[in-house]
Amino acid sequence: MAQKRPFNEGKRHFKKSKKQKPSVVEGSNEDVLLADVRRLLKETKLDDGQEEKTELPAQHSEIELNIHSLSSTGDGLAHRDGQVYVVPFTAPGDTVTAKVFKHVPEESYTLTDFLSVKHPSPHRTETPRCPYFTQCSGCQFQHLPYNYQLAHKKTIVEKAYANFSNLSASSIPAVGETIGSPLQYGYRTKLTPHFDGPPGGRKDNRHGKKVTWPEVPAIGFMKKGTRKTMDIEECPIGTESVQRGLRRERERVKQDIDQYQRGATLLLRESTERVNKDGKTKDEEDDVVVEDMGDHIHRKTCITDNKATSTEYVDNFRFDNPAGAFFQNNNSILPLITQYIRDNILGPASTPSASKPQIKNLIDAYCGSGFFTIVLSATFTHSIGIDIAAQSIASARHNAELNSLPANSTTFLAADANDLFASIPHSSSSPDDAASFAPEETVVVIDPPRKGCDAGFIRQLLRFGPARVVYARDVGWLVGDGESGLADEEGLPVKGLYEIESLRGFDFFPMTGHVEGVAVLRRKRKESGEEGEDGKGPVAGEAEVVAWKGDAATADGQTSASGSGLDAVAEGQDSTSTAAAT
Repeated sequence: MAQKRPFNEGKRHFKKSKKQKPSVVEGSNEDVLLADVRRLLKETKLDDGQEEKTELPAQHSEIELNIHSLSSTGDGLAHRDGQVYVVPFTAPGDTVTAKVFKHVPEESYTLTDFLSVKHPSPHRTETPRCPYFTQCSGCQFQHLPYNYQLAHKKTIVEKAYANFSNLSASSIPAVGETIGSPLQYGYRTKLTPHFDGPPGGRKDNRHGKKVTWPEVPAIGFMKKGTRKTMDIEECPIGTESVQRGLRRERERVKQDIDQYQRGATLLLRESTERVNKDGKTKDEEDDVVVEDMGDHIHRKTCITDNKATSTEYVDNFRFDNPAGAFFQNNNSILPLITQYIRDNILGPASTPSASKPQIKNLIDAYCGSGFFTIVLSATFTHSIGIDIAAQSIASARHNAELNSLPANSTTFLAADANDLFASIPHSSSSPDDAASFAPEETVVVIDPPRKGCDAGFIRQLLRFGPARVVYARDVGWLVGDGESGLADEEGLPVKGLYEIESLRGFDFFPMTGHVEGVAVLRRKRKESGEEGEDGKGPVAGEAEVVAWKGDAATADGQTSASGSGLDAVAEGQDSTSTAAAT
């Protein structure tokens, strides 16, 4: 006999869903924007006094606005009659014409489309190189000088920690100047343009009918503020080989469009072949870009097969990876980030002393294909890369062999996410046990996936000793005031275990509103005889923790990413609807 449903169950459920208001997702682009909107509303209220709101302009109406400041999402903010207006592609000091497309009355702000500049700001000094700028959602800052972009991105890091880290101001050090990218255009080694299926295509597929294309679809990236795909013929932030690949793939899709049953995303990934100079010339194919590197040349091509192998060279290290797998997309800045990590690990804070052991071990959590483990390996006696993905570990081991790294000092482990550190030896049974990873002698570097670190992973780091965190809330767990959910879990005394030693942004994505960050955390000294966090005795020394990388524009405070893999940036995902996370 079927169980009867309560007579009012459906009605009650319907009423609840009808009344439910859409909530702002923590860490989303909207959450970050909202923090800046509220700050501006507070500032203008203090300046202007309590002001009465006037009727909001009609949707799709055109209005003139004076831009007050830039938000952490890269949009301009204007204030008028008690309402904040969000205008993309602008600069502080601009007077612009914008079109209203959405009011958010409960938070007193309005989203608009940029139309034109009536009176330009003195900061608006650059001519955009992209013909699609102000339409494509990939870039936000092509109209601004690069030094101004770097200064703004410093404020993004500052606001990320101030707004979302749950740390007191005294716990957050002064943010260093943003480290710029050697390349501001032509830096991106991967793009993923896409095209949509034809009208009615899904219905035809469901009924087993052949999909017909009335015309070649737009192939490119998302139009700002919409879910429509723009037709993009060039992308100046892509490398030359990637741009050639874009032109080639566009032509191929046009010729083969009838073979597609639905829309698709295309892969454009640069791959480099290093060739020694032998005095001979070689006729190159049209799609090959040749770069003279002094004693050798680089032949760069664009790979479009996800399963093919792409090759990257960074600091004379070679990395082979499946083309569709994650690897950093701006190789020009990678030597700067790795040198910064070296300097901060081996600087004054790591100087050996009678009471402070030398940092000699590296743990690279979420190591992927082994980039940090391999490039930093010469700095340490022993290095271990850990990842939950077996394919990533296979690539990392292969890359270690390519770079002739000894297996007894550089190793990689595939580990379960719930116990990432279980297979790492934590202490020495004797001074001769060279494989020991004593916490006081170990630095942990973390470059997690876009979603970042969860509470379980942070708990493991705390138990191990040294901890390195990407998200600001994770940093709060380590250096905060004991307000986190971990404070009372399983007897973990989280309060004040670490302090942030340095904090600064790195511009992995010039011309966009995104910035990556590195926070270096140091474990605090315990008083003599005080137990460590594992309750097993006094802490033997200090451990450096490098908090690598995430997108500081996000409320997750990744000052990251995405690890970010920030593939959404400049690949056409609309920044108004996609969290700037890595």
